[in-house]
Amino acid sequence: MKGNILKEKSFNFAVRIVNLYKHLCEEKREFVLSKQALRSGTSVGAMVREAEYSESKADFIHKMAIAQKEINETIYWLELMCETEYLSNKEFDSINNDAVELIKILTSIIKTAKSSLTINH
Repeated sequence: MKGNILKEKSFNFAVRIVNLYKHLCEEKREFVLSKQALRSGTSVGAMVREAEYSESKADFIHKMAIAQKEINETIYWLELMCETEYLSNKEFDSINNDAVELIKILTSIIKTAKSSLTINH
């Protein structure tokens, strides 16, 4: 796995999401949208960890694709919270930049893994 960078970034992103969730619950009294972001935002790193011990190249690609879907969903919730003013533009930009970086890394890893899968067949 392109390992440590993705593992580290996805874990750090999950920590940011947990802290955002706590902030939104305590300060903004927002519980529904933030819970959705918490679920999808923390599952990215969990899928990356699962992929570390995937059973095959296809399983690895599948788990990375799930992580990619989860980060994309998280971006949706962040955009919605920004648009509804639960997040300031500054707060949104900060965490969204991390999310976009993750989706780019995941997309690159999936493309590389898929191309090596077709080369080996």
